[in-house]
Amino acid sequence: MKLYDFPFSPNCRKVRAVAYEVGVTLEHVPVDLLHGASRAPAFLARNPNGRVPVLEDGDFVLWESTAIMRYLAAGTGLVPTERRAAADVDRWIAWQLAHLGPAMSKVAFERIVKRFTRQGPPDAARIDEGSAEFAALTAILDGALAGREYVAGRLSIADFALAAHYSLAAACGLDTSRFERVESWLARVLARDSMKRALAEAVSPR
Repeated sequence: MKLYDFPFSPNCRKVRAVAYEVGVTLEHVPVDLLHGASRAPAFLARNPNGRVPVLEDGDFVLWESTAIMRYLAAGTGLVPTERRAAADVDRWIAWQLAHLGPAMSKVAFERIVKRFTRQGPPDAARIDEGSAEFAALTAILDGALAGREYVAGRLSIADFALAAHYSLAAACGLDTSRFERVESWLARVLARDSMKRALAEAVSPR
């Protein structure tokens, strides 16, 4: 299987980590987002959205990171089959996509993307907005983790989806130190060999 990705991206980090966790071997094909590689005709033929990651498994092409995580982890304990457990995993993945990701993206764009793509100075108002949203969302997660080792009870693809984004918090200047349960959960997930490997590959863009 081939994975077209940009390892600094949290959406690519979570896919790599899940693959390593379940023992799936991937051939990595780098896509340089900073120089427009995702808009090249050859890449758009694989994903017309012009986004990474994209998985190729023979003649099957799959885009969207959540779908790729599910595909790679199908049949393993990371994807529960019991109805309520499965819904809990879906809940946290949906929360990451709809709320956490967009909030962090506001800050990441201003503090990281603009610097590397030379799009001008960061917008302080946008940073404040995203930071406030991030804090409010992290408080929600902190409360939900009471009595839980992982976000849906047992380790699942939801933990990798959330942890991949939280792994960028410090680089974005976002603080989690006052959320003790989030910090403990994040430390557990980031300590896994699969996540450590994905993070080691997530070299800062230049």
